[in-house]
Amino acid sequence: MATTTSELITKAKAARAATRDLRNLSTDKKNAALEAIAVALETQQTAILEANALDMEAGASAGLTDALLDRLMLNEDRLNGMASDVRTIVRLPDPIGETFDGRTLDNGLRVERRRVPLGVIGTIYESRPNVTVDIAALCLKSGNAVVLRGGKEAVHSNNALAALLRSALTQAGINPEIVQQIVDTDRAVVEQMIKANDYIDLIIPRGGAGLVNYVAKEATVPAITGGIGVVHTFADATADVENAVDIVFNSKVQRPTVCNALDTLLVHAAVAPKLLPLVAAKLSAAGVELRCDQRALSLIGPVYGDSVKAATAEDFGQEFLALVLSVRVVDSLDEALEHIEEHGSGHTETILTQDYTSTNRFLDEVDAAMVMVNASTRFNDGAQLGLGAEVAISTNKLHARGPMGLRELTSYKWVARGDGQVRR
Repeated sequence: MATTTSELITKAKAARAATRDLRNLSTDKKNAALEAIAVALETQQTAILEANALDMEAGASAGLTDALLDRLMLNEDRLNGMASDVRTIVRLPDPIGETFDGRTLDNGLRVERRRVPLGVIGTIYESRPNVTVDIAALCLKSGNAVVLRGGKEAVHSNNALAALLRSALTQAGINPEIVQQIVDTDRAVVEQMIKANDYIDLIIPRGGAGLVNYVAKEATVPAITGGIGVVHTFADATADVENAVDIVFNSKVQRPTVCNALDTLLVHAAVAPKLLPLVAAKLSAAGVELRCDQRALSLIGPVYGDSVKAATAEDFGQEFLALVLSVRVVDSLDEALEHIEEHGSGHTETILTQDYTSTNRFLDEVDAAMVMVNASTRFNDGAQLGLGAEVAISTNKLHARGPMGLRELTSYKWVARGDGQVRR
């Protein structure tokens, strides 16, 4: 399709105009629309899966990596999971209209803060068509309109899902213009979108480092430009070995193509001789390639063939999004903390330990959106943390950090009530 400015501007204007309708929607009305979306995801799967099959076939022909194809794929279980996440959003409190910090000033003026939507959210995302539903559902409940611009690799899937969303909104008696899907997949549309300050209030890129860094550099619209996940797990000297093996395996293998999957395992030298051979055996059997420093190599040995390789400097600080794990042996908690400080992206960091002091130091000193103790990194996820879904996992510190759900898609306004006060 030829690149034009008209589609983006026309749809962004329509989204902006529709925000006025959103302000007047009751929680019950929004929840009814969300339930209609969930039902449609369960009952209209054939059309969605047929559209997704077209994208999968085109992606395979274009040479997309296994990681990207996994992100692209929809099946019955994933669609049912999306419907379940939408119903979780239904059950969550509506943040809009919440008042807080209310008080009466000495002059009798009554002031409070009231939670309000951000306005129009623009989302640019790659490969993952489930993002279309996640973000639209969260935006609806939080009173925001949304402009969705998916990647060309998922164009059929995204268009089918956007049509489903708009149909469900219409069925529920809500203006479908609050959800806009940009059909044009030309990269120039992204440049237009991230500079559409008159129509879009926040840009959220969901994709690889190239997209996120491009938006961070070029956007004039405020943007959430964190989210790259270089994820570490540190097994300290007191780690429970059996639990550690299971946690590392789950963090790496359960879904290796997502941002909260494990990238680097750091192991204290005191526990490494016992832990590393067990980890290597289980991960290698699952097809994971281990890239090890020399100390880790000497403990694992050559029995796994090409599954175990010597690490290079570039293997640390790398978001693999694949069945690849870098491994390093360290001599202390301090050395692990220094490694994470140097190579981490501020996304998810975990310590495996039975030591109270080590736990507290790790929680206090690691600077990341989520810091964990004795649990899989895969729990840094909006649905897992009870948010229903997420629009992104932000590694920014302003205005939101970690999984962004309903409350993270709001701002507030001051409300003041007086009875004739004037400033002296």
